[in-house]
Amino acid sequence: MTKAVRHTLATALVVLTAGCGVSGAPWTQKEDDHMASKISLQEAAEKADAIMLGTFSSVRPPLNWVHDADTDSRCPDYTIDGKKTGSATRRAVVMTMVSDERRGSLLGVLERTWKQKGYEITGTNPSKEHPAIFARTPEDFRMGVTVGDKGQFFFTVTTACYIESDVAPPKTKANGTPFEGEDVPYPSVHSDFWSATTPPPSGSPTP
Repeated sequence: MTKAVRHTLATALVVLTAGCGVSGAPWTQKEDDHMASKISLQEAAEKADAIMLGTFSSVRPPLNWVHDADTDSRCPDYTIDGKKTGSATRRAVVMTMVSDERRGSLLGVLERTWKQKGYEITGTNPSKEHPAIFARTPEDFRMGVTVGDKGQFFFTVTTACYIESDVAPPKTKANGTPFEGEDVPYPSVHSDFWSATTPPPSGSPTP
């Protein structure tokens, strides 16, 4: 299965579970729904990068991860001070092999991390094969983690609608193992903890 197909599967799972798309503006936003921000879409994307990095930094032992394709799109029904707005989505893929036995532990870490940061958990997918968790920040940034083919973890952070601007690629540094080609391959990095095929030890600080 190609990376494009795998990513489509992960995206479809997000859409079905969260009821919104991840490639464009996934919700109808009105100026009186929240405190309208005058920051640019580039600044919003940088905030999304910080959310992504903060999420990965909370996981111990650390995960091997890489950036995936980021996108931005227009919010046609929403303006700020008469200016056009857009939404940006940042994506990342985990290269660490997470075993079936440790998958729930990792999802638990992510959910608790988001709650501790004051984010609202907006939905979960209890699927055994493709579980997922969705959340949002007080600024209405939307996050999702979905388990795709071969247990690969896909992360997304989508901004709310902000004043349109050019959006540069993430400056945050991923720690992923280099690979050839443009397509992110299946996970291949072994972790003594996350790849173990036994349940986490009792009292483990990670789960």
